[in-house]
Amino acid sequence: MNSTELIELSLAHSPDSDDLVMWWPLTGITNPDGTPIDGPLGKPQFDTGSLRFDLVARDVQELNELAIDPGAGVPYDITAISCAAYPAIADRYVITRSGGSFGENYGPKVVAREDSSLRSLGDLTSETVIGVPGVNTSAFLTLNLIAPGFKFVPMLFSDIPGAVASGDVDAGLLIHEAQLTFGESGLRQIGDIGQWWHSDTGGKPLPLGLNVVARSLDARFGEGTCQRVADLLTASIETAVREKDASRLHLQINKGERTEWDDPELVDRYLDMYVSGLTLDMGVRGREAIELLLGRGASAGLCQSVGSVEIM
Repeated sequence: MNSTELIELSLAHSPDSDDLVMWWPLTGITNPDGTPIDGPLGKPQFDTGSLRFDLVARDVQELNELAIDPGAGVPYDITAISCAAYPAIADRYVITRSGGSFGENYGPKVVAREDSSLRSLGDLTSETVIGVPGVNTSAFLTLNLIAPGFKFVPMLFSDIPGAVASGDVDAGLLIHEAQLTFGESGLRQIGDIGQWWHSDTGGKPLPLGLNVVARSLDARFGEGTCQRVADLLTASIETAVREKDASRLHLQINKGERTEWDDPELVDRYLDMYVSGLTLDMGVRGREAIELLLGRGASAGLCQSVGSVEIM
């Protein structure tokens, strides 16, 4: 193809703050309707060459399902997925070294009502009904390693605290910012699966979300396109981390009804948790953690076996 021809790529991410923060430098800060804000921050923050990025925010379980079953909709060129979903798409997508989220002695939490008899992860049984944010999520896979056979009700991640508080489910598996705000719903933590993983593996980080690029980009747009994309994604995250004030502005403009983002201390706490050094470059430590989680999942019959994983 002509080297000057623009290449439009779709980049799908979850709607939580760490994903929103990571990718705005590729396009500039935009309003909720997709139009750029006025001024230099409304433009890409570095040269992306012939590549242009169309950002799309969707629930992580929806992204997992679309990646696993392309027939369910148009697959994205670049997408966030749960680590647990990767074995099902490894033949079509490659993991980028940047953009992943890892829990380092912390992670998704299991909560119950204050009056619940559930006090720890050891109290979960095959009769416990837990609201979960999707059966392809890494949180769901890991909880199954801890308490195999529990009953579950998949639901939108933001609906889980309310379902626990109302008694629709016995407990809830929380991801995204709900990990920090569940107390406002009168809920009590009974376990942190990131802490369990850290203890059970001798200090390994828990792989939660991954960023992946379609292997077909090289065939469609020329050899090396996947690597070019991966390098730009790294540059985007580096810029977002460096330009903290601009990143906060992007969140404020696009917060919608998420009033928790009005609390700068809470936002900073969450971003410090999930936009970490491993997010910038997972390296060998991150790759080995992914292989360990997926290997354990495969042994338990929770996901396909993938063996060693390729990181770009």
